[in-house]
Amino acid sequence: MTVPSSSGDPAALRSALERVDYTVDGVEDLLGPLAAAALHREQTVPADRVLARHAEDPRAALARLFLLGREVTRGAIDAALPGVGTSGAQALGLVEAAGSGAADAVRALCDLRPYAATDAGGPVQWWLASDLGELATGRRLAADHVLGAGGASTTLAQVTVRTPVSRVLDLGTGCGIQALHAARHAEAVVATDVSQRALGFTRFNAALNAPGADLDLRAGSMLDPVRDDRFDLVVSNPPFVITPHAGAAGAVVSETLGAFEYRDGGRAGDDLVRDLITGVGEVLSPGGVAQMLVNWERRRGEPWTDRVGAWLDASGLDGWVIERELLDPAEYAETWIRDGGTTPDREPEAWAAAYGAWLDDFASRDVEGVGFGLVTLRRPAADDRPTLRRLEEHHGALRQPLGGHVAASLAAHDWLAVRSDAELATERLVVAGDVTEERYLTPGASDPNVVVVRQGDGLGRGVQASTGLAAFVGVCDGELTVGQILGALGALLEVPADDLAAELLPVVRDLVRDGFLAPAPAG
Repeated sequence: MTVPSSSGDPAALRSALERVDYTVDGVEDLLGPLAAAALHREQTVPADRVLARHAEDPRAALARLFLLGREVTRGAIDAALPGVGTSGAQALGLVEAAGSGAADAVRALCDLRPYAATDAGGPVQWWLASDLGELATGRRLAADHVLGAGGASTTLAQVTVRTPVSRVLDLGTGCGIQALHAARHAEAVVATDVSQRALGFTRFNAALNAPGADLDLRAGSMLDPVRDDRFDLVVSNPPFVITPHAGAAGAVVSETLGAFEYRDGGRAGDDLVRDLITGVGEVLSPGGVAQMLVNWERRRGEPWTDRVGAWLDASGLDGWVIERELLDPAEYAETWIRDGGTTPDREPEAWAAAYGAWLDDFASRDVEGVGFGLVTLRRPAADDRPTLRRLEEHHGALRQPLGGHVAASLAAHDWLAVRSDAELATERLVVAGDVTEERYLTPGASDPNVVVVRQGDGLGRGVQASTGLAAFVGVCDGELTVGQILGALGALLEVPADDLAAELLPVVRDLVRDGFLAPAPAG
């Protein structure tokens, strides 16, 4: 398989794709909701039917070629890429043509699809090249397959803090999606990958979408290519998939499925994730942040918070871990066997052998489940000791992009860390604009049984509030200090102010940290 070349004319290609509206909205508008939804489920029949009816539309030609892997005539591609044509696409390594006639067939050498997302810095619209997937080829993925922007990639882009910084590291760049996002708020970006093919796709995607970016591409495993460097931000969607590698189970999976560079780090269990969490601090500048999406094992008799928490302790960094999903061993095996293109109906023997090997591998370590989530790490400034150690489960909905919320929560943690309760009592707080209050009453009752303070943004947290806490939050408009509010509420509720402060201040700190409350603007 070839890799696109940035030595052609990526700028002309970008202009052509914009001109014909080969965008996420443009393609979905052409397909319509039924065919678009089916294609997201990797079902092509509805899309084929719609695109056949709109054969003269340039978007149809490009979608058939690059998304579905169909052959398209040279004349159709010449019309669909004004100023570039089939010859220009050939020069870029995107297609190959059977001949020079208008009716001659053209086929795609890679996937080229529109990408749209909103991160903490705002919306983006790009085009990403990657290897053709199983949907287009009808074959199992190759070991060196370069994946496009999947769900995990988009999630990481949305949860990443986008504060302007000097240097960013994209560790395990793949097709370069995180590097592209980083280039919007960093002076320089270093992108690494063990795969030379992945670096080739990253180079092309950067030339197509961010030609002015200062992008340094380096080949190598994990932190090896950057051990002498320091970064203000590290982002990583590493090859975190827990794949059998040792013993008979590893031999079975190697023989039946092979290894995939984009997902298999070659380590037993979740050792790769552990080593990344404990080692990434060596390339972080003081105050630098690392964010990654990873898996970890939940083992029998050992709370996952203790196990992953020990990694945080060993890292010497501030740490915040949010588990977003939990799969049992069988679900996990099914997910990743199917991900590589093996299905029970097409290859029943390989499916069964790999499935059994995965279960044996998990059983050898007493694994009861696999967690998936977001890890945010930060190197303390100067010689400060870590002050943040937070591990939590949040399997529900959240509001993306989350990067701004993560940045605000880290800043709030720092604000609280330097204030004693006595100092906090002198501050004025305001309720965030996305906070609402829910009251639940028994029919006929005049007072609520339960009051919940609900956050609309970020993680959408809900906090069950006592009468005193609900009243406190309701009064936070920036006029009175925390101490003044506590004193007034103590008198109203006939509770000593010190007792009320002891009850409420820890919860108030949580509400400030999580964005329900914020320091009132100065003046």
